[in-house]
Amino acid sequence: MAGTSLHSEAFSRGARMLRTALGPAIATFLEDPSIVEVMLNPDGRLWIDRLSGGLEDSGRTMSAADGERIVRLVAHHVGAEVHAEKPRVSAELPETGERFEGLLPPVVAAPAFAIRKPAVAVFTLDDYAAAGIMTAGQAILLREAVAARKNILVAGGTSTGKTTLTNALLAEIAGTTDRVVLIEDTRELQCRAPNLVALRTKDGVASLSDLVRSSLRLRPDRIPVGEVRGSEALELLKAWGTGHPGGIGTIHAGTALGALRRLEQLIQEAVLTVPARDSSRT
Repeated sequence: MAGTSLHSEAFSRGARMLRTALGPAIATFLEDPSIVEVMLNPDGRLWIDRLSGGLEDSGRTMSAADGERIVRLVAHHVGAEVHAEKPRVSAELPETGERFEGLLPPVVAAPAFAIRKPAVAVFTLDDYAAAGIMTAGQAILLREAVAARKNILVAGGTSTGKTTLTNALLAEIAGTTDRVVLIEDTRELQCRAPNLVALRTKDGVASLSDLVRSSLRLRPDRIPVGEVRGSEALELLKAWGTGHPGGIGTIHAGTALGALRRLEQLIQEAVLTVPARDSSRT
């Protein structure tokens, strides 16, 4: 127990040191509840994404040396390599859970990164209706779809609110006794279902496809996923369509039809051919 406690204290101390090393400007942005993402461009300008106002130039800058130092510090803290042969770092900041994506030359002219904060408050379907984002009828339709265990794929581009809407749908499951096995790459989804098993991928250890297969052995009623973007689409489609309906997931696409076409494309990358009717029926 003493060894575990010391390891935990050391980890927390390292996390605090990393937070300090990000610098006062980034620390201030991350503490601001109205800001959801902080980005460093290769030209040294720091941009922020606000919940209400969207993207804006913060007016702050960072030197290339400081940008590289931050990318290397994050890589070191999570045990990742970063150099000219491996110039990309994808990580989750310890304790606070921000998603970090960092790049170094030669894939960029100068260091660049994006730090995305995890959602804190859940925006419910009623909140959507009250804010005028959707009608009361649309909220009822989605609520009934979740209750009827329909498979729901939330489609949209980057930073269009896919995760926020998915969390609203997951909030509808919280009042049920369904056993939920939640799968994601980074900690973004919030599910308060009483019977919940949350699975996370780890590079070189367990992929989304691996975890989808594992989830089937955990007696799930529902298998929500953070984002469908690879070969796991085939395994997920099989699970949702044969015995485990009521799945919820996100996908990058501009339209509902585009989402189905994107899903087919992902499946075709895993197998030679797939009947179009299989994905559309599920």
